[in-house]
Amino acid sequence: MRNTEDRVLGVLRWAVIAIAVAVTAGPLLYGVLLSLRPFQSVVSEPLDLFPSPSELTFASYPTAMAEYGLGGNMWNSLQVAVATAGLAIVLSVLGAYAAVRLRFFGRDAVNVVFLGVYLLPGIVLAVPLFVLLSRIGLTGSLAGLVFVYVAQTVPVALYMLRTYLVAVPSSVEEAAMIDGCGRLALIRRVVLPMALPGVAATALYVFMIAWNEYLFALLFLVADRDRWTVSLGIAQLTEFSVPTTVLMAGSIAITVPVVAGFFLAQRLLVTGLTSGAEKG
Repeated sequence: MRNTEDRVLGVLRWAVIAIAVAVTAGPLLYGVLLSLRPFQSVVSEPLDLFPSPSELTFASYPTAMAEYGLGGNMWNSLQVAVATAGLAIVLSVLGAYAAVRLRFFGRDAVNVVFLGVYLLPGIVLAVPLFVLLSRIGLTGSLAGLVFVYVAQTVPVALYMLRTYLVAVPSSVEEAAMIDGCGRLALIRRVVLPMALPGVAATALYVFMIAWNEYLFALLFLVADRDRWTVSLGIAQLTEFSVPTTVLMAGSIAITVPVVAGFFLAQRLLVTGLTSGAEKG
């Protein structure tokens, strides 16, 4: 009886896994195949899930990247996302360390305040930020967009990093300070290597927020097409006149940096887990 139950549960487990893979990967696979088919073939047979290899073509990708300007949009987004992630991590590491290790009035309320700021709807801050950037002359610039994104992502990045920094043993920091290590050197040489998994995960999360953000990009950059980010660039591909294959090619192309960042962060996670340890 026990063996029968184990076999049934084993079959059900693999069935659930197969269904989950089909539901999650099926639409993505269909989108990739759709981007590789000629537009005429898609119009005549839109539900053809197994096109012949001879009709597959990459022509839609150069069209999306060059003709519709998605390549330039991706470059703009890459600059903004990398700058946002770098600045947000630097500021958040310092803030999270202060919230964890330093004693000051209201320290216990810091988490609630920062999380509350992040939970504010973006539309609430849109008008004040637009007025502020207009007065300092940063509207229509990528630098202004980085400023907005850093302000938006530092609260959640600080909240995430605080959890990782709490797990760093205080005895390691005390030993380093006894050896003459200052605060900044302590953070750089001891805390960051031990909290590297959290730093990598937080940086990737901030990168994805900046890469996918649409509202503020539309608000600040809509007048200058040369500075559009991928969110604005992919939005223009949804027009009725744009072939479906080009739209799918653009959609697949803009996921490549995020996927590459995930694999890079995965390597950092493994490195971080083995780089720091408390020695007795």
